[in-house]
Amino acid sequence: MTVLDTTIDPRTPGYLQNRSAMLERLAELEAALDEARAGGGEKWVTRHHARGKLLPRERVEMLLDQDSPFLELSPVAAWGSSYPIGASVVTGIGVVEGVECVVIANDPTVDGGAVNPYTVEKIRRAARIAAVNRLPLVNLVESTGAAAPTGPPPGGAIARDLSQLTADRVPTVCVVFGATNGDAAYLPALSDYTIMVRGHAKVLTIHPQPVRSTANGRGPEVRSAPTVPAGVTGPADQLAEDERDGLRLARQCVRRFNWRKRGPGPRTFPPPAPRYDAEDLLTMSSADVFDPREVLARILDDSDFDEFKPSQGTALVTGWGELHGYPIGVVANLGGAFTPAETQKAVHFIQLANATDTTLLFVQYTGNATIEDREAADVRHGAPLVHAVAKSTVPHLTLMIGATPAEEMGGVYGRAYEPRFLFSWPVERPAEEPDQRRKLPDDGVIDPRDTRTVLGLCLSAVHSAAVQGAEHVGVFRP
Repeated sequence: MTVLDTTIDPRTPGYLQNRSAMLERLAELEAALDEARAGGGEKWVTRHHARGKLLPRERVEMLLDQDSPFLELSPVAAWGSSYPIGASVVTGIGVVEGVECVVIANDPTVDGGAVNPYTVEKIRRAARIAAVNRLPLVNLVESTGAAAPTGPPPGGAIARDLSQLTADRVPTVCVVFGATNGDAAYLPALSDYTIMVRGHAKVLTIHPQPVRSTANGRGPEVRSAPTVPAGVTGPADQLAEDERDGLRLARQCVRRFNWRKRGPGPRTFPPPAPRYDAEDLLTMSSADVFDPREVLARILDDSDFDEFKPSQGTALVTGWGELHGYPIGVVANLGGAFTPAETQKAVHFIQLANATDTTLLFVQYTGNATIEDREAADVRHGAPLVHAVAKSTVPHLTLMIGATPAEEMGGVYGRAYEPRFLFSWPVERPAEEPDQRRKLPDDGVIDPRDTRTVLGLCLSAVHSAAVQGAEHVGVFRP
């Protein structure tokens, strides 16, 4: 057992300044989160409630087990774009009848739940998380379809992803709460279990068949009774009397999944807390000298970290620990370019993690390094690491820390290499770029103090699938 000793004195130069800077960024993030939670605004929220309907987060809360956590994903998607913050949809992971599920809930108070490019990307990311982690998916649907065209239409990608989940034997549930058309209209037919709210659920396919002429004779009428496209599921499996009844029926469906995790449970329960205060994490992303051990001491169980090859490749820290009882291997960089020593160390460690079926946590610190600095590094040093990361089959989690946004500097730990989850700490935006667009480069920007909790929820989720390493992940070539 190796306990990290990283006590930080608040009187250290820069401590209060770095903390203050992070708190300012967190205040900006909280303001964006408040805007996302406000939906379409007071007028539309009041109107929605007056119709006896629930808001998306109220639906999610009622669906989940009481007092259980909900890990919301990309809550400020589209921040800085011309679309509403949050992209008119809520996605995340929560526990339903003891089963961890991915939940997707349209927000009908925002343009009627209209689907824009950010909405599509956010929903597809949630479906991808459900697929790779073998998590059942619950869709809470109420959407008017595509938003006003500002580019290529969203297409049928969402329906395709849902169909693939069913093919992979990952259960899917769809509850339709109101008018739903466009691509979203296919979700009830493509889901394993379909529930519709009587008198409110109205599903209009892209190519509807007229039921009867409307009063003015101008087109087909959508019946109050459920209308779904013909398919393997046919009409609604169950009719709910109201929204609360629909959510009760959805919970009933999940209870009958007979669902079991394929990955091992926590090795230590209850897990010991870190020995150091998480408040210190507020000062670290802006520190002049970054040491990932200081972060690890505040998120790992008992601050216990067994470092691997500590005297070799010192621009990279690797080692073993536990987080909320789950064993993990850590690969953390200090912000500099790699030499052959760091590459060899990383490749060897990733091989060992795969040999022992151990989840990998990549802590990516970018500091003030520029893209040009990294491009100037000899690509021959990085090629073996690219092979190792690409071929590794154990779950990968990535935590982005530093002054560079995740969308600009992910390297082999970024979105392109498909980590199971990728979260970022708030970063300082350059003054000349005040209108940065949130294009979902990560699964969310989090308060550094919540890092341990967020990663613990992710580790529990990835263990819903089998945790198995590849037989061969790469060979180092100097």
